[in-house]
Amino acid sequence: MAKKVVTFGELMLRLAPDGYKRILQAQSYGATYGGGEANVSVSLANYGFHSCFVSRLPSHEVGQAGVNSLRNYGVDTTFLARGGNRVGIYFLEKGASQRPSKVIYDRANSALAEAQPSDFQWNEIMEGAAWFHFTGITPALNDSIADICLTACKAAKQAGATISCDLNYRNKLWSREKARQVMGQLCEYVDVCIANEEDAADVFGIHAANTDITAGAVSQEGYKEVAEELTQRFSFQKVAITLRESVSANDNYWSAMLYDGASYFFSKKYKMHIVDRVGGGDSFGGGLIAAFLTGYDPQKTIDFAVAASCLKHSIEGDFNLVSIEEVLKLAGGDASGRVQR
Repeated sequence: MAKKVVTFGELMLRLAPDGYKRILQAQSYGATYGGGEANVSVSLANYGFHSCFVSRLPSHEVGQAGVNSLRNYGVDTTFLARGGNRVGIYFLEKGASQRPSKVIYDRANSALAEAQPSDFQWNEIMEGAAWFHFTGITPALNDSIADICLTACKAAKQAGATISCDLNYRNKLWSREKARQVMGQLCEYVDVCIANEEDAADVFGIHAANTDITAGAVSQEGYKEVAEELTQRFSFQKVAITLRESVSANDNYWSAMLYDGASYFFSKKYKMHIVDRVGGGDSFGGGLIAAFLTGYDPQKTIDFAVAASCLKHSIEGDFNLVSIEEVLKLAGGDASGRVQR
């Protein structure tokens, strides 16, 4: 029987102009669905796990289309509550060259933001779960959702599930001070902390030495210290940090580090030409969880997660639509991009 992974978060409608047009130029928008935890669920379903996404969506057609987008890839939506009037929306303007991508949120009063504790029977949801995952985006919605996240963590811990959290700081949703307060409480329950090169500084004030994100300079030694300090503060079992070195909006170097409390493991570094970077961190989280649950050793785990995420940057939309075989092939060294016949 496939191992059960539960994720909790908001599925949003993504509206994006064609290609690299600016929102100011848009006369039409492509509509797809996505969201941090939902993206992780799709990855895990593609890898063959029993992937269960928990959220709240309206019963109308726009909400149902979101549910269908998950079911299309094999995600279990049994515990997805229905109600409310709004599907949260985000507008995406894809960057190019030296112009960065831009996200504009339109998610106030969404179905999930108005959810009540009674919408989720967490003991039932967590029954048989091997893993529970959430991100810092979800508790940022409001205090009520943060409390629901805390209840979910307690139920997951009681069920014996491993708990992972991607810190995912979003300054358009809350302040650093509020994030530090709320995430500090939630992280007491977390076993595996996932972060990017900026999150630890934004949320917990833990800075990497000899690193300048805007200049694309990332210090491996500096992030060793970040992982150690996070582990000391919260007793995490493992800390995984993605390391993005931005050359431009289209071209990045991509790697990551895994710390298990004793040793550090660094992935190989990929030079990526980016098609769509939204969901890149989520695809890393999905790959990391899959590798842990499969029983890979630490080096293979971080190599698998980074390869999975590297492939996501070549795919339009939030979801990482790749197989285990494709990830293992890239992680094994086949990065040629040659036609497969």
